[in-house]
Amino acid sequence: MQGERRKMKFLIAGLGSIGRRHLRNLRALGHEDILLYRTHRATLPDAELEGLPVYTELDRALEEEPDGVIVANPTALHVPVATAAAQAGATLLIEKPISDSLIGLSDLKTALAKSGKAAMIGFHFRFHPVLRQIKTLLESEQLGKPLSARAHWGEYLPGWHPWEDYRLSYAARAELGGGVVNTLSHPLDYLRWLLGEVVNVNARMGHLSALELDVEDYAEILMGFANGSSASVHLDYFQQPPSHTLEITCENGRVCWDNADGKAQVYRAQSGAPTQLTPPEGFERNQMFLEEMAGFVRLCRGESLPHCSLADGIRVQELVLAAKQSAAQDGGLVWLS
Repeated sequence: MQGERRKMKFLIAGLGSIGRRHLRNLRALGHEDILLYRTHRATLPDAELEGLPVYTELDRALEEEPDGVIVANPTALHVPVATAAAQAGATLLIEKPISDSLIGLSDLKTALAKSGKAAMIGFHFRFHPVLRQIKTLLESEQLGKPLSARAHWGEYLPGWHPWEDYRLSYAARAELGGGVVNTLSHPLDYLRWLLGEVVNVNARMGHLSALELDVEDYAEILMGFANGSSASVHLDYFQQPPSHTLEITCENGRVCWDNADGKAQVYRAQSGAPTQLTPPEGFERNQMFLEEMAGFVRLCRGESLPHCSLADGIRVQELVLAAKQSAAQDGGLVWLS
């Protein structure tokens, strides 16, 4: 039928909680030609996967020529899967963080350049409606120049995936790319998105709690930006109850956002009463992922759209590594090129 869109095929690599979410969202958007690549190590029930083709060998799955590949396996395993998929000519959605190192990323970039396809990184907070409103507010300069910011994100890791032993999760294991800085790296991305490029980092991190981990469970990161502003980020695995907030102080006011209700309070220097930025009525967390997936589908069709690019993902990984380098040097300042 003239004007009808060609049906597309998708491959999901990794069927943990985020892989299942992407599966449900693809189906919600009307896509049913979905293949699964997995190692059968996920701890979730398989009822929702019934009827879908399952492959345990990546090469065999890629022979089916998927248009898009969603890389949702453990962090340390992202790059080999993403590179093979890029070499097979697929468009990529790579879950954040892009990796736990920079090894292999040049090969991934080369493969994508050769295929002419694109990759987006799953920093879904870029799709939060109120963070987008905050970005528009900052760009309007109504509050003047941003001067400083503070992001706080504390989670209780044992309560995060209550169906599994937290000690076996990728977030808790160094060999799978875990640790609080990699796993909760969203603020490193959205602060770049809101305030501009980061030029230096210093940090402290370590293991403070009684949690049984071989990775850091807290980090205090200070970032300096090219525009002269500064931001601090607190991350931890032990806070109860959890919270995730952001405050940005500008020359003529400040903005305070709370992920718990999605709202932000805007305080202006010349006005006593704050105004409020609110998400649409009925907004819930999965809408960020659903919008992200809709953007990925458009990217697979060859449409150009603003998204969190491969370069953005690599930059966040550079920030993570700079923070770890600084912490190893007792909080010394690390400059980025």
